[in-house]
Amino acid sequence: MTEVKWKRLPLNSNYAVAYAVKDCDVDVVAAYPITPQTTVVEKISEFIANGELDAEMIHVESEHSALSAVVGAAAVGARVFTATASQGLELMHEILHIASGLRLPVVMTIAARALSAPISIWCDYGDVMNTRDTSWITLIASSAQEVYDTVIQAFKIAEDPRVLLPVMVAYDGYLMSHTYEPVYVAEDPTPIREFVPKNPKSRIVLDPEKPVTMGPIARPEWYYEIKYQQVEAMKRAYDVVKEVDAEFGKRFGRSYGVIETYKLEDADVAVLTYGGIFGTLREAIDAMRSSGLKVGGIRLRLFRPFPYREIVDAVKHLKLLIVADRAISYGARIAGPVAMEIMSVLYRESEKPEVMSVAVGIGQRTVTEQDFVELVKLGLKFLEEKRVPNETIYWGVRGVTYG
Repeated sequence: MTEVKWKRLPLNSNYAVAYAVKDCDVDVVAAYPITPQTTVVEKISEFIANGELDAEMIHVESEHSALSAVVGAAAVGARVFTATASQGLELMHEILHIASGLRLPVVMTIAARALSAPISIWCDYGDVMNTRDTSWITLIASSAQEVYDTVIQAFKIAEDPRVLLPVMVAYDGYLMSHTYEPVYVAEDPTPIREFVPKNPKSRIVLDPEKPVTMGPIARPEWYYEIKYQQVEAMKRAYDVVKEVDAEFGKRFGRSYGVIETYKLEDADVAVLTYGGIFGTLREAIDAMRSSGLKVGGIRLRLFRPFPYREIVDAVKHLKLLIVADRAISYGARIAGPVAMEIMSVLYRESEKPEVMSVAVGIGQRTVTEQDFVELVKLGLKFLEEKRVPNETIYWGVRGVTYG
């Protein structure tokens, strides 16, 4: 294999996506602008115009059309990419199910953004969480470097013959999409392209020489079996995600796992969250540790398929797990989407902590180190008084207090 040489560039997460797409030699990109994603496809357009990427850029009239265009291109064997956020992701929703139902290895990035109404262009993960039942593999990154690396991994995961499902890579809108960090990208894309070689013959594609039909009407006698194939593919994807990440780490020296832990081994209480605010949580943990509190942190990197075994093993020794969700499931008593997942996987376990569900950062409401400190103190108080709430705490709402 070709030796990789890295160059260190100041990139935001949107540009990190564009460099990964270029280095993976994507064939077709469909683009429709939406804040805060737009600069992803603008940068890819520059690469195409400069001759750095030989790809077809399709300018469409909506996000629904953007995903439809790459679905068509993927169906004939092209390596494809698109990006969106918020309302754009919602407009795509119909096609999300079609892409996964047709078993097409589409890769898409989401600069996570709150949903209207009222109109918000700022960050939370309501848009991403709305896709949880669409049969898309979902990874959530916490740094621009991880965004670059994960997009590369996403193509290898999606195109694996054991999987053949679309993959979305999410990260914080604005907090990451527009914040610059040092990122190591390949000086020469050859090693990346060796890692994710193109092999359209590994799957069925539309070919006039070998006619097939994709997406025909499925009568009740067969629909259920076809959808069950997606269930099985998602189970296999669980192992493939871990395999690809381990292979990436062996080849390039960086890997992330399906969850990340911080000072968890001897912790009595831990906070679990996802995305870029994990850095804020780590700082808070350091401060709490210095004051004698045994606190740890967990970052969820893989949301779909849900990494149940790693979560159970990581938290079983804890007294209290605080799940800090960045989205709301309206009408649910436990209204944090990830908190609900955690509680469901722990339900039948004999060793498990109390779980406290918290919503934070909705509409990009500021979340500081002190917020995490106060949440841990509140959780420990509830634990001592044996009254951990069985409903979600909406942290940071003006005029609402807990204690």
